[in-house]
Amino acid sequence: MLFCGFKNFITNKRMDEFLNKLIELLPYFSIPVISGIVGWGTNVLALKMTFYPIEFVGIRPIGWQGIIPSKAKKMAGISVDLMTGKLVDIEEVFSQLNPKRVAEDMAVGLEGLSKQIINEVMNAQSPILWKNLPQLTKDVIYLKVADDLPFIIEGVMSDLKANIVDLLDLKTLAVETLMEDKSLINEIFLNVGKNEFKFIEKSGFYFGFLFGLVQMAVFFFYDPWWMLPTFGIIVGYLTNYLALKLIFEPVEPKNIFGYKLQGAFLKRQNEVADEYAQIITKRILTTESIFEFILRGPTPEKMADIIKKHIDIFTDSLIGKSKKLVEFFAISKRMEYAKNIAQYRFIEELPIAIRDVFPYAEHALNIKNILSTKMSALSKPEFVGFLRPVFQEDETKLVIVGAILGGLAGLAQYFLFFN
Repeated sequence: MLFCGFKNFITNKRMDEFLNKLIELLPYFSIPVISGIVGWGTNVLALKMTFYPIEFVGIRPIGWQGIIPSKAKKMAGISVDLMTGKLVDIEEVFSQLNPKRVAEDMAVGLEGLSKQIINEVMNAQSPILWKNLPQLTKDVIYLKVADDLPFIIEGVMSDLKANIVDLLDLKTLAVETLMEDKSLINEIFLNVGKNEFKFIEKSGFYFGFLFGLVQMAVFFFYDPWWMLPTFGIIVGYLTNYLALKLIFEPVEPKNIFGYKLQGAFLKRQNEVADEYAQIITKRILTTESIFEFILRGPTPEKMADIIKKHIDIFTDSLIGKSKKLVEFFAISKRMEYAKNIAQYRFIEELPIAIRDVFPYAEHALNIKNILSTKMSALSKPEFVGFLRPVFQEDETKLVIVGAILGGLAGLAQYFLFFN
């Protein structure tokens, strides 16, 4: 009985000692867990700081703007240069347009436009004669012009295709669109790299936990105040650095301890290519924005010259076919004025009339499939070379942000648990 009591006393004492020892060691056991959380948190925060806020917040020079929005113009330029250099040949793309088909799609809209132009020209040149002209005669004139008007469109579209490099600057179009709405460039990266960014966040915990085990062992035997902040800096730096490296490297698959290792982006090249093409063609290089740029872009006079050329050809041909009508209305000497009216009205209405062509043009230009197919077909080094420069632009800053945040977290950990 006495022996049993003594035995229980010893057992309870050992249990108390064990629990006390465990309590003493708990702060050390917390190091790898907290290190993992720090690795995860610094990666998440660093990614957030890469994209947000879109506009500068603070009083310069103190404050912050997302790394990508802060360099939206430069990054947009890099991205578009790579796209037009490797993926899109604008002459090849527009060679798919059939001018005759474009004229057919615009026929209904142009019929009303032709009547407007004729009425304005005739009212300006011979208002009394035109007002008293029988409707049947007017209808014959309307019909003649409407029948010939598609030839103007065919000619304009043929010249547009031949001069597309001068008329359409994809880089200017894309950069202007992205600068108008900086959230678009964020959207490109966030959508294309959504899996990779999740990988960065998760890997931050895994890498942080592994580094924390080393940190725990060292700190158990050597525990100056600066040790945890120093390890925090290392953890914040290395977790970001390794995560970014593993997005693109290794380029070719490598077998490591039976595990196939390859850059996260490279594993899903086809999916990334399709997502990239989808965003570009739905938000930036849309059929509407492309034709809007051609007709009303930085150099609209180039398109106006093409239209004027074909209006002149058309009106000269019309005069040749209708000498009696021209003599009757006595407008031959004032034909230049009539041409100017026709040209002005045509240029004014063309952006509206051309909308009827968009469904056919989107199918014919086929930019999405061209982008997706060519991007998928890039070799692994070319694929890395296409996406990496955009991410590399501020990769160092992202890693340094991780290191600073890790150091601050390590300092807080020391004062909370060991001070």
